[in-house]
Amino acid sequence: MSASHSVLSQIARPYAAALFDLAKETGAVAEVEAGLDQIQSLLDTSDDFSRFATSPTVRTDEKARVLDVILKDAGLPEILANTLRLLAKNGRLFTLPALIEAYKALAAQDRNEVRADVTSATELSDAQRAALTSVLRDKIGKTVTLRTKVDPSLIGGLIVKVGSQMIDTSLKTKLSAMKIAMKGAS
Repeated sequence: MSASHSVLSQIARPYAAALFDLAKETGAVAEVEAGLDQIQSLLDTSDDFSRFATSPTVRTDEKARVLDVILKDAGLPEILANTLRLLAKNGRLFTLPALIEAYKALAAQDRNEVRADVTSATELSDAQRAALTSVLRDKIGKTVTLRTKVDPSLIGGLIVKVGSQMIDTSLKTKLSAMKIAMKGAS
């Protein structure tokens, strides 16, 4: 999985960089990012669109034709629509999720912003989110955007990932460490 994700990222990165450069040149970085959010939402909510975009059995000319129909009503920025057409024409529409991720990383970097992936045992309150954002901003020195998810198996605590750094304060991890230490003591 990791290797295939890496390959997708390598294929998508030049397209994302070109799209970002064009968007920055025309002052449309946020507008393109919002359009990519629409596309991501469509990928997440429509199994048909997701299968269509990633299927190797649909010919590239057919993908380009269907994509043109979709783009007519989508109201996406023209540079984004043209990039999607190019992806379809070049048989690279399957890289769409990786392109979206790469573009968002470039846009965040341009805004001097980092994303923190936070996993908690229960949903974080607004006050907890604000406090965590503040602490991370002070430690990192950049604006922090939280992406949260809930994993009840953690029992309590948090797992926070920022870039390649990870802080795991979950009770699940602490209990596992205690279990290993107890086995070593007997």
